[in-house]
Amino acid sequence: MVSVIFPAAGQGRRMGLGFNKIFTELAGKPILIQTLLTFSRCDCIDELVIAVDVNEMDIIKKVLGRMPGLKPYKIVAGGSERQYSVYNGLMAVSPEADIVLVHDAARPLISERVIQNVVDEVMLSGSAVCAVPVKDTTAVIDEMGFIEKVPDRDKLWAIQTPQGFRKEILAQAHQKAQEDDFLGTDEASIVRRTGRSVKLVMGDYDNIKITTPTDLFMAEMLFSHKAAKHVKIKMSSLISDILGKMQK
Repeated sequence: MVSVIFPAAGQGRRMGLGFNKIFTELAGKPILIQTLLTFSRCDCIDELVIAVDVNEMDIIKKVLGRMPGLKPYKIVAGGSERQYSVYNGLMAVSPEADIVLVHDAARPLISERVIQNVVDEVMLSGSAVCAVPVKDTTAVIDEMGFIEKVPDRDKLWAIQTPQGFRKEILAQAHQKAQEDDFLGTDEASIVRRTGRSVKLVMGDYDNIKITTPTDLFMAEMLFSHKAAKHVKIKMSSLISDILGKMQK
């Protein structure tokens, strides 16, 4: 059984909205709903666990209650940090779950293909995260802002979500982090510090995290592009007619 935890308790201050960014409309639906619907379409997913701000639990319950097509879900109170929200979600997953994925609620453009690939790799390796090769040259700078070194770009990958683990691996990592008062940047960071390896799975450059208004604009464009793929693309009749006459 595969359960997915969605940390969604942040307030999205960088969006400058004054409300949780997961409520922002994207292609006609809240960002959160777009994300949940994609996972609900995956045959390999059995359960959704959404960790939200305690003050937003009632509205989330009402919103999800009106949305058809969702896999079985639970709503839990999130924490002050992403890691704490994930832990609360982990405590709520079904006892039958043997694989747990963690996915940013604000990554609505995740594909079913990537989700399945992460689950497949977890079955083989125990831990897997999706990522994409870094396109830009990156630099390490000193305290004065000068370039100190330029890492080999071929070895740099940008980590995304979902990040997946055997449930016992993730639970042990969270327990260790609590004991050590350690706050990681993501699930891979707290799992790796227990000595376990984490396998990278090819992600998708479209799988952006909506953090700023520009990200939202890009997400709208990407949604429109995905819809356009289902439209028959053909050459303009005017151009076709001119080319036909030129070839005679």
